[in-house]
Amino acid sequence: MFNFGKKASTPVSLTMRDTLFGDQETWPPETLGATAREVGPWPLFFRARDLAEAKKIDEAVQILRQITETPEFESRQRMQAWHLLRNLGVVPPKEQSKIVLGVVVEVGMPKGLDLLAAYSDHSARYWNFSNAGVVWEHPNSSLDPRIDTLLEKASALVQRIGPWDKARRAAPSKGITRLNILTPSGLHFGEGPTELLSKDPVGGPTFAAATQLMLKLIETAKQTRENQGTTPSA
Repeated sequence: MFNFGKKASTPVSLTMRDTLFGDQETWPPETLGATAREVGPWPLFFRARDLAEAKKIDEAVQILRQITETPEFESRQRMQAWHLLRNLGVVPPKEQSKIVLGVVVEVGMPKGLDLLAAYSDHSARYWNFSNAGVVWEHPNSSLDPRIDTLLEKASALVQRIGPWDKARRAAPSKGITRLNILTPSGLHFGEGPTELLSKDPVGGPTFAAATQLMLKLIETAKQTRENQGTTPSA
């Protein structure tokens, strides 16, 4: 999906932000349609929630583990299952704790937030402060190399920092970039002034890989519009 519509009253990047981290406290959402509840991981999530509410924690944990171990499910769903497991006191095995399931890069711009997300299932999203956006659901493998590079650089970075043990922070302010790395053990992040972070020997490679993916997403969106004979709305 490529969105180049008119500006909304609230920036899309901010309204979409909370959907990118796989860390919702109330899950599954009650707004989910009846049909959707019956496909993919949703029946498992509903069953795990019911069991947890009935204090059948061991059974709930077993189902949530099943979600994390099913590679066919979206990375965000697997991250959400890990989040719920941690809430139930389950710690991932050491060999799995630093596996990178996703990366979310937030750049505070003068007029809003630029937001890039990429996941181990090779899906990706990019929204900028003007509300231009690209949602990539892996229709083909053309972006796989750049997504893999970003995840690889983030994997090296995550070895040097520990998981964040507090509530996820609000979006960064103007001039600040935050690198969020999503793993079974939780959120890891580093942030700093954008100009300095881009040159940092630790965070710089991840930032550079994210920039290259962002440019490829924009190029892909442009090519798709041209092939469809469409132009962005004013």
